[in-house]
Amino acid sequence: MALAYRPVMQLGGMLLSLLGWVLSCLTTYLPQWKNLNLELNELEIWTMGLWQACVAQEEGGMQCKDFDSFLALPPELRFSRILMFFSNGLGLVGLLLSGFGLDCLKLGERQQDQKKRLLQFGGMLFWISGITAIVPVSWVAHSTVQEFWDENIPDIVPRWDLGEALFVGWLAGFCLILGGSLLNCTICSTEVHPSSGHYAVAEQQDHGVISHL
Repeated sequence: MALAYRPVMQLGGMLLSLLGWVLSCLTTYLPQWKNLNLELNELEIWTMGLWQACVAQEEGGMQCKDFDSFLALPPELRFSRILMFFSNGLGLVGLLLSGFGLDCLKLGERQQDQKKRLLQFGGMLFWISGITAIVPVSWVAHSTVQEFWDENIPDIVPRWDLGEALFVGWLAGFCLILGGSLLNCTICSTEVHPSSGHYAVAEQQDHGVISHL
């Protein structure tokens, strides 16, 4: 029964991992890591991402300005850039390796051990990719919450709030981890090779002939 669900689990794991990788790439370039709503001017909403800061107006327009220097960024944004690139790269490699290890792929049918290793290694890469996507968004969220509730900052000073990109990043990380878990679960199920089936049928026929004799 486990063998019957194996291709379905592999397909589900690949789809979840692909969704997580796309969301991770989207999180990297979204400018809504932090939101700032000015009470004095409610018509404008400032947002900050890993690459640029933007201001959105009520009329629907948005103006963005890229950061001039990488070293001038806060520490959490600098390390978030590196970790998100690392997550996206590992996710891409995991998709390629896992794709070659799927049972539905006829390439390398007689090399099941190698395909199993590719599938297992791809699933582990999805785990690491998911963790490296969750860590930076959680770090930025933690620092934002700390600054928001900092009593040393006067109440009249506007404070940054959590942006939508952080929630997209959390979803991406959980999809990658869940997808990698499904792929690794399929490795535990055993597969019956066609050659063993033919051998069993031939052995039964030989026993039948012997009994008739």
